[in-house]
Amino acid sequence: MLVMGGALLMGAAKKAPRFDTDGALIQPKGYRTWIFVGAPITPNSLNPPAAPFPEFHNVYMHPEDYAHYQQTGTFRDGTILIKELVSVGATQAASGNGFFQGEYVGLEAAVKDSKRFSNEPGYWAYCTFSHESPPYPTTAMQQPVGACNACHQANAAQDWVFTQYYPVLRAAKPK
Repeated sequence: MLVMGGALLMGAAKKAPRFDTDGALIQPKGYRTWIFVGAPITPNSLNPPAAPFPEFHNVYMHPEDYAHYQQTGTFRDGTILIKELVSVGATQAASGNGFFQGEYVGLEAAVKDSKRFSNEPGYWAYCTFSHESPPYPTTAMQQPVGACNACHQANAAQDWVFTQYYPVLRAAKPK
């Protein structure tokens, strides 16, 4: 149980990301109830012939990590971000033309840990649970640095995180 901003958050208790004895990240429970920070999308139709990531990226941040970010504007050791991939569903709705979410198609995580990932740039590691529909595996191994971190290091606005695409984080960062 966690109290944040006067609100009681049930089931949000967390000490740090959990790993199994083989070093695989254990899938956090209840991540869809965490702080939703954004949903970038790079649809194929705007990136012909095909986008490298043609889905929505629903990104969630653990409430304790978010509270720390609100107070300090930094990502603390132990921060975990979950990225759930969602296909582009319909492009037409009652509200007009656009890009609307379809089905879940994958789950990934980013973890900052200066002890566990002391040799990784920025101490961040990236784990892929699956690039398929749920149910997702319960654990995920770290991806090679070149698979994720190189792009984050070169393009992310803050500390290997694409905060430029997450208005919730930009608004929460102390001025």
